[in-house]
Amino acid sequence: MKLSKTLVILDLETTGTWIEKDRIIEIGMIAVSPTGERKDFLRRINPQMPIPPAVSKLTGITNADVQNAPVFKTVAREVADFIGDADIGGFNVEKFDIPLLERELREAQVQFGFAGRAVYDAQKVFHLNEKRDLTAAYAFYCGKPLPGAHSALADSEAALEVLIAQVDRYGAGEDSIDVVGRFNYRELTEFYDSERKFRWWNGELYMMFGKYARKESLREVVKKDPAYLEWMLSRDFSDEVKELITGALKGRFPQYQEGA
Repeated sequence: MKLSKTLVILDLETTGTWIEKDRIIEIGMIAVSPTGERKDFLRRINPQMPIPPAVSKLTGITNADVQNAPVFKTVAREVADFIGDADIGGFNVEKFDIPLLERELREAQVQFGFAGRAVYDAQKVFHLNEKRDLTAAYAFYCGKPLPGAHSALADSEAALEVLIAQVDRYGAGEDSIDVVGRFNYRELTEFYDSERKFRWWNGELYMMFGKYARKESLREVVKKDPAYLEWMLSRDFSDEVKELITGALKGRFPQYQEGA
């Protein structure tokens, strides 16, 4: 692969997927120069907040692993200097790693920007060039083209064959549809309600709308501005949200349950 300037491949492991609030627990980078020279950068980071069990299960990084690691602000300058004026590459870096790292650098008061450099996102290229629809799933699991695609009955037949193939592939000898049902489809960072008005973070609920969006927890808003919550009860919010607010105003807050 020919390069016209240095390319830094970037990956972050974090406490979750909320760009505005979650923290880095590990940063890995590979700098490749146009001459082929390679330099690696790897640091564990103390996020100064608990690592959710689901994240530890996914990354293998526990609270104990980062207990004595440096906080990000002490390595922020080193991170920025390693990247320098290089172009950036990675997988999902455009939507996740870059904006989260920009926020962490800003909070560490290190002036650094990603504007003006090329970004090569392998996930973006993958999703644009490789189909992720039923036809692609049928070809992957059943090993043949899908006849009559976008005909309702043909698509139902294909979905049935895909499920049968998935049970066979992932069932480890168990011939039951329950095999497929055991897969965890939940995001690591969950929303409380179906309309995604409230989101869990670090064991507390945060609004995703209005003047307190992404800023203060529901518990903090109850103390600071209960009138705002009372106003919400008179507006067109779902019964689920209104029940949550009513309980919060009475001092009842839901408890986050991992994997619930």
